[in-house]
Amino acid sequence: MLNQTSVTEFLLLGVTDIQVLQPVLFVIFLAIYIVNMAGNGVIMMVVISDSRLHSPMYFFLGNLSCLDICYSTVTLPKMMENFLSIHKTISFLGCISQLHFFHFLGSTESMLLAVMAFDHFVAICKPLHYTLIMNHQVCSQMAVTIWIIGFFHALLHSVMTSRLNFCGSNCIYHFLCDVKPLLELACGNTDLNEWLLHSVTGAIAMGPFSLTFLSYFYIIIYLFFKTRSCSMLHKALSTCASHFMVVVLFYAPVVFTYIRPASGSSVDQERIIAIMYSVITPVLNPLIYTLRNKEVEGALRRVIRRRL
Repeated sequence: MLNQTSVTEFLLLGVTDIQVLQPVLFVIFLAIYIVNMAGNGVIMMVVISDSRLHSPMYFFLGNLSCLDICYSTVTLPKMMENFLSIHKTISFLGCISQLHFFHFLGSTESMLLAVMAFDHFVAICKPLHYTLIMNHQVCSQMAVTIWIIGFFHALLHSVMTSRLNFCGSNCIYHFLCDVKPLLELACGNTDLNEWLLHSVTGAIAMGPFSLTFLSYFYIIIYLFFKTRSCSMLHKALSTCASHFMVVVLFYAPVVFTYIRPASGSSVDQERIIAIMYSVITPVLNPLIYTLRNKEVEGALRRVIRRRL
């Protein structure tokens, strides 16, 4: 249940208050959004339509593309609207809804990256047992589980934040409704909310990151000691490096935002970091995960030929 509050809407002050930059930023972020939708949309279409890509790796990649489309859609359209609008308002319910879906999709993606790293570990280090360990039922259960955990993690924050009293300023110095900016506007004690943010969200971020790091660490150790071919070693390490780059680009800003004390960062830093993991990373994912991927390129050509 939502709280009884004197604030019925919030003002999202956005990325910058320099008016002449707003149209320029609108064009830049519109281009980023289009590239994001096109790149991730193509991956989803190819993975679904080509039976040769119906494997665990591409099943999770399709999930990642779906998440990235939704994740950017939670923030970018409202941000772009505010670039061209004088009234940069969002309703109280709209703000809580954006907060919910932002944390829902973000936490789900953090867990999905860990699952994808585990899939790579099994494929490289346990190839003979791969089909047994990563069968269709297990993959489906893992995907459903992380989506459910992500939903309830976000529900915890949205419910707890909605129960706070907002009786002062309604100006959010951010381009989205997030827990930390809202806690700064709340009247009364927010210790429980801050504890939940640092402990629960910290666990959601650091747990998958640790699993991801361990998976790639064991992959590299295994390749160095087991692989005789230099070309195979170079190819595998190149693939792992590109995937790990996505992980670092996503987790590092999240850890900086939600685990570091609020007093340790400025408003401008918070906004730039949020752009990194909510806008830039979803655009880079399809490039990094499909770059030099012959199977995806071949599948895309087959799909195009069928369409023509």
